[in-house]
Amino acid sequence: MGANSSSISELPENEYLQKLSGSEPISENDPFWNQLLSFSFTTPTNSADLKLLEEATISVCKSLVEKNPRTGNLGSLIKVFLSRTKELKISAECQNHLFIWQAHNALFIICCLLKVFISRMSEEELQLHFTYEEKPGPSSYGAECEDLIEELLCCLIQLIVEIPLLYPCQHTDSNWWKWLCSWYRGRYSGGVTSALGDITYSISLEAVTTLIVFLSCQLFHKEILRESIIHRYLMHGRCLPYTSRLVKTLLYNFIRQERSPPPGAHVFQQQTDGGGLLYGIASGVATGLWTVFTLGGVGSKASAQLEQCSPLASQSLLLLLVLANLTDAPDTPNPYRQAIMSFKNTQDNTAFSSSNPHAFQINFNSLYTALCEQQKSDQATLLLYMLLHQNSNVRTYVLARTDIENLVLPILEILYHVEERNSHHVYMALIILLILTEDDGFNRSIHEVILKNITWYAERVLTEISLGSLLILVVIRTIQYNMTRTRDKYLHTNCLAALANMSAQFRSLHQYAAQRIISLFSLLSKKHNKVLEQATQSLRGSLGSNDSPLPDYAQDLNVIEEVIRMMLEIINSCLTNSLHHNPNLVYALLYKRDLFEQFRTHPSFQDIMQNIDLVISFFSSRLEQAGAELSVERVLEIIKQGAVALPKDRLRKFPELKFKYVEEEQPEEFFIPYVWSLVYNSAVALYWNPRDIQLFTMDSG
Repeated sequence: MGANSSSISELPENEYLQKLSGSEPISENDPFWNQLLSFSFTTPTNSADLKLLEEATISVCKSLVEKNPRTGNLGSLIKVFLSRTKELKISAECQNHLFIWQAHNALFIICCLLKVFISRMSEEELQLHFTYEEKPGPSSYGAECEDLIEELLCCLIQLIVEIPLLYPCQHTDSNWWKWLCSWYRGRYSGGVTSALGDITYSISLEAVTTLIVFLSCQLFHKEILRESIIHRYLMHGRCLPYTSRLVKTLLYNFIRQERSPPPGAHVFQQQTDGGGLLYGIASGVATGLWTVFTLGGVGSKASAQLEQCSPLASQSLLLLLVLANLTDAPDTPNPYRQAIMSFKNTQDNTAFSSSNPHAFQINFNSLYTALCEQQKSDQATLLLYMLLHQNSNVRTYVLARTDIENLVLPILEILYHVEERNSHHVYMALIILLILTEDDGFNRSIHEVILKNITWYAERVLTEISLGSLLILVVIRTIQYNMTRTRDKYLHTNCLAALANMSAQFRSLHQYAAQRIISLFSLLSKKHNKVLEQATQSLRGSLGSNDSPLPDYAQDLNVIEEVIRMMLEIINSCLTNSLHHNPNLVYALLYKRDLFEQFRTHPSFQDIMQNIDLVISFFSSRLEQAGAELSVERVLEIIKQGAVALPKDRLRKFPELKFKYVEEEQPEEFFIPYVWSLVYNSAVALYWNPRDIQLFTMDSG
């Protein structure tokens, strides 16, 4: 970083970086900072670029870690950044156009340095690097001793919540923004968006990224951090009043999905009239870090992934998930989680509860649309889970939507492609379905939504099927996949619970869905018989030998019988509550009636088999009376007629099948490693050495 530095390999020898990390203290008023911060560059857009940058500058960072306690240069850099942002907000008439540009560059350097500091030291050691005090002297920032960590955190939050992204004059009444807009309009033919919007986008992204880095100390601990200096700053003091505004802004960043500016869009060029943005070479400003710095060459293109998404939206969502999953303080519940649990629709005019000072309003329609469109990512699915589980306002709104298929179909597609998804993503998708199926209105409405040509469902061409039948097909497919591959009892339990919740409301089941229900029971029956046979053979073989312990077939048998019992209860619930609505299920039941013979006298299933046996006997008798060689259409007609004639009082009543999702105790043990694995794998332009990660293994990350 220096005059004309454009190669990564030159950075370790850069005179400005060497001075920053050297043995001499640099006052915050030193002209050095103007030189250091007046560079233009294409911001790194992926972790690979950041890895190259970190490897090239690691010697500089190590030197700064070693010498900063004596020089305080990190603190001086932070004070320069704070002064730039403070002047930016209050000096609309100073006509110094460098502030936002230099603030962005300062923040980029701070973020890079902080990431190295946090990965190499404890929070207590980090705090010492922030508490260095210079000898008394003139200071543009203020002579009083400031808590720099809190000051920086608060400033980052203010940047995120106060900087508009596009057309800022339409979003704020602030005089400084109106002045900045008018100046840019006069100077740039492309308008405000092409210049001001690009640099504010970048500084907003950098502020979000730096907050994530501040919280990344969790990555370097195996245990969940329950007491943290950074957490304490964010949950108390000067940061606390910004809680609701920060959560709201991060949500709106996710909702808007603003695309990132093209590479170099905010690289400011010197003006030919001599009075441009850069003061010029004579002022010593333009000989800074890089004249133009690109990772991958001048004019390098952003990755295809970044062209299709919004880095700010993605990074904001990750920060929101991290904040929402911070552990409660000993004396205070997590205010960010409280804000997420309580925000309301902008159309909701009811008064806020006085017990929650962090409540706010947001446009639910826009939020719903974004959630529907973004479900391919783990983090969007996790956000949807959190909102449905924790925010009753969002849950009520979602369940009242008449286009619920827009949300359910992406969730079903996640489950359908279970082989390609990580287990956590599948769990979240499944739990979302379980939460939705707790509502009877949802269970009824999904059978009224008719879908055409589900192209991603490959097992069979589905030209027309109800959303409810498709949901059943996908859940059953997930169960079958789990039985043959992962054998995860947790997955089984939640799949069956969702089917059970829906069973009383099954309506007009597609013939293929009805067949798959019975086919699943057939698969379970075969598995039951196989385990029984293995247990019998093992027992016989062990009679003459006591050398090896017996396999625990009793446990396997118990698990299979629990699943069989649940499937019988699901079938029974449908027959008891909506038999006349489901002739295809009765047809499939009759077609495979021999399957149920072995369970009729089984002590674990005798009670639940009574109704199923009664239905099979009743309709079998009517079909026999109708004669042989009946067509499918004729059989269905007889079933429909018989459904009206079947005496309902002959069917034994069982308790309604209802399952409710409840988070396990200490959910943070699951969610915090999961969220940070998403940050590690998905964050824009953030790289951590995998050997340093302690919170999770790379297999789970």
